[in-house]
Amino acid sequence: MFYELENYDEGIKDLSKAIELDSLQPQYYHLLADIYLDYYRSKLALNTMQLAATKFPKRIPTLLKLAEFQWILKQYNDALFTLERIRVIDPLNSEMFFMFGNVFKDMGRTDEAINAYQSCVENDPENIDAWIELGRLIAEKNIPAAERYFDNALRVDSNNVAALHAKAYYLSNQKNDLQAALKLYKKINTVDPQYVDGFYNAGLLYLDMDSIEQAYRSFDIAVQMDPKFAEGYYHRGVAAELMGNTAQAVNDYENVLNFDPEFRGAKAGLERLKKAQ
Repeated sequence: MFYELENYDEGIKDLSKAIELDSLQPQYYHLLADIYLDYYRSKLALNTMQLAATKFPKRIPTLLKLAEFQWILKQYNDALFTLERIRVIDPLNSEMFFMFGNVFKDMGRTDEAINAYQSCVENDPENIDAWIELGRLIAEKNIPAAERYFDNALRVDSNNVAALHAKAYYLSNQKNDLQAALKLYKKINTVDPQYVDGFYNAGLLYLDMDSIEQAYRSFDIAVQMDPKFAEGYYHRGVAAELMGNTAQAVNDYENVLNFDPEFRGAKAGLERLKKAQ
């Protein structure tokens, strides 16, 4: 309860006491490690999971969580060692393969990451995140088959926002199919009306398609949902400027600089509009 209320000190105190009373409950260590990590005490978080892995050396969820923490903290070789411990216990564990993929990807070992994600989906074809990562990595190699990996993710869940976004990004940035990408962003905005990036990215596509008023409306929705969204204000300002609404553009560029005084685009926009006056 304290953790959910972000009362970290009380949560740490309670879980430390719980572990003292019963040290054989792995979930206590897991939750304590989560609190430490959220409380920006990463060393204590890692130490807690290492202790848990020592107490429960054959428990796969504990080893997976340790590997995840090592990955988050960029201790990649340690994460690989922990994952190899899991491989000895369960050579076909799909979550292990997924974590291998994450670690290899962040190490820049792309081919090994692809192999790991492929092993993951072979053992768990419903792992949407693995399909998405495969699509992204294969798209980076400019292999046309990338799209089918996003489609496989959407076959698992046709309304999955992450999969819809990943495919839309691929279509717009690598296939230059703006209409198809826009259709997916519109679907995202229907599936999850609170997903700011759906409206923002739709706005970017509208700008590219010279549909300026629609772009403005999309950016307007985005900044209403996230009033501190500097990029959203900037692009709403760009759209306003293109529409000839100078006062709105100036207001938006100034808003951007309130959030980020070094935002070059907003600075340039203000200078441009001042010269035009």
